Amino acid sequence: MATIKDVSELAQVSQSTVSRVLTGHARVAAETKERVLKAIEQLDFQPNLSAQSLASKRTNSIGMLVGTLAGGYFSSLTSAAEETVRESNFHLIATSGRQSKSHEVDAIKFLKSKQVDGLIIHAGGLSDDDILEITKTTPATVLLNHYIPEIAANCIGLDDELGGYLATKYLLDNGHTKIGCITGPLNQNDCRDRLQGYRNALAEHGIRYNANLIVEGCFDLKNNHAAPRRLLNRNTQITAIFCLNDHIALGVYDVLQERNISIGDDISVIGFDNNIFSSLIAPKLTTVNFPVNEMGVEAAKKVLSLIGKTDYPMPQKLIPELIIRDSVKKIN
Repeated sequence: MATIKDVSELAQVSQSTVSRVLTGHARVAAETKERVLKAIEQLDFQPNLSAQSLASKRTNSIGMLVGTLAGGYFSSLTSAAEETVRESNFHLIATSGRQSKSHEVDAIKFLKSKQVDGLIIHAGGLSDDDILEITKTTPATVLLNHYIPEIAANCIGLDDELGGYLATKYLLDNGHTKIGCITGPLNQNDCRDRLQGYRNALAEHGIRYNANLIVEGCFDLKNNHAAPRRLLNRNTQITAIFCLNDHIALGVYDVLQERNISIGDDISVIGFDNNIFSSLIAPKLTTVNFPVNEMGVEAAKKVLSLIGKTDYPMPQKLIPELIIRDSVKKIN
């Protein structure tokens, strides 16, 4: 069985350098790291993970809490983070909070029981105080889609307000003035920010905000029909609907088709997130792109830098982009 000494001799480096590569230490030159990894593969070297963990006081694992492990958004986010941490010989342990504070608390307890070296948190139920308490025991914590001033450098999100503005302005530029809006849960920061972007665009065009055009919905696929039915039943003569995520837009498509309302021709629809199915449905959905893979990569790089006590200037806000397809039509 190959030993760490065998690896160091084949790679022509010191045993301490091999150890640093195994523990994901940031201060190893890329060429040296590649040489060590090739030697490990060639010798089929199997490190003693328990001894390695005791020596480094690390488990080379990172915990990740997300809303759910299903759906395109969170699967893309988790996959991007996992690929990034694996490049540094870390493993990702992912679990879901199921959009519930009690489940989120349980999930954090579970991840901490695994003695993870760092955390990536995407939570809707945990309060700022809850999260700040978590960072006392796990300083290498990165927060997604939520901003807390005390840990500002460790927070990353999308400029949701700009995204809401871009979507609404596009509808206004195409002649729509009666624009319905179906939100997600308004206790979530991203929902409130996207709605504020909607309001900003209306104000810019001199259109008064009308609460009767707003319906609170949900972000998942299970219960996304009730909100569009409520909005349409109000007989507001809307010509367009801004959906605060693409799952909501799918429900809108279903309800409009139930009522023989032509999507685009009779009522235009715009979404948010640019999920993979948005380009596959008919008509193809105009939406706002959320660079979710970039968020996963940036969060992973930041948590690795916190673990390794190196500096990584993670951006606090990612920039959304309007993706124009076929679901919005210009009216006179």
